[in-house]
Amino acid sequence: MEHKWLEDFLILAETRSFSRAAELRHVTQSAFSRRIQALEQWLGAPLLDRSSYPVALTPEGRHFRETAEEVVRLLNAQRHGPDSKPLPVITTAALHTLSITFFPQWLAGIRNRIGPCTSKVMSDNFLICIQTLIEGGYDFLMTYAHPSVPIPLDPARFVHLVIGQDSLLPVSVPNLKAPILDGRLPLLQYSRGSFLGLITAQAQRQEGAPATYLAHTNENSMAEALKYMVLAGHGMAWLPRSLIVDEVASGRLIVVGPELQMEIRLYRSAERSRRFLDQVWQAAAQGYAKPA
Repeated sequence: MEHKWLEDFLILAETRSFSRAAELRHVTQSAFSRRIQALEQWLGAPLLDRSSYPVALTPEGRHFRETAEEVVRLLNAQRHGPDSKPLPVITTAALHTLSITFFPQWLAGIRNRIGPCTSKVMSDNFLICIQTLIEGGYDFLMTYAHPSVPIPLDPARFVHLVIGQDSLLPVSVPNLKAPILDGRLPLLQYSRGSFLGLITAQAQRQEGAPATYLAHTNENSMAEALKYMVLAGHGMAWLPRSLIVDEVASGRLIVVGPELQMEIRLYRSAERSRRFLDQVWQAAAQGYAKPA
């Protein structure tokens, strides 16, 4: 087995595309495919389900990914000298907003408790983050949660901690450019079926929520994109408080209805256990106390 085969496999597991992985590895797709096949032959097990699109890891592939990551990390550390000790890595799939507003200070708290470590974050939409955790590509999932929206993870296989709180606030600029129709505010909404979109639907049903009409739909479901549409005066939107705290404090945005509380959760697989993962989990549990 060659070291480069492991790196090939890890790139493929992350991109889930033979063409993209081959491009990143600077080889032709046919040569890249042969190297992956050689790794599977050496292991004596199929690592990829090639019948799906994008390609998916088999159960053997998900198990081997963790081994490959550790081997590559140790080999790369050895290149820097026999006395160098590789730092452990916290790998986290996180919703876009949380990767900006919450993850940096959360990581600082973890480092204060467990010592030096490196980190790797994949910031993406909810379903992709869920799939990444299930396939074993990342050790942790950081997401919002609300009782009205189920998390599609088997609680027997994936455990969680509550590590923070946030809320959705309905906000707009003081002077809207978009028209108010029969007392209804123009609504800027997330794409249909998106995670924050589902929570927003619950928020919109609250007593005291503003009457609205649909003015714009953001198909990529990023709260950050809706925030700038709101600031430009195109309408109101339900945005995480953590994303707009400065704008609300300065008066650039005003709150036009009741907020909806959300939990911030950290998920991990109960089937994956390493000493370092357990240390991070314990540190995360110690770092947050639920409000009374």
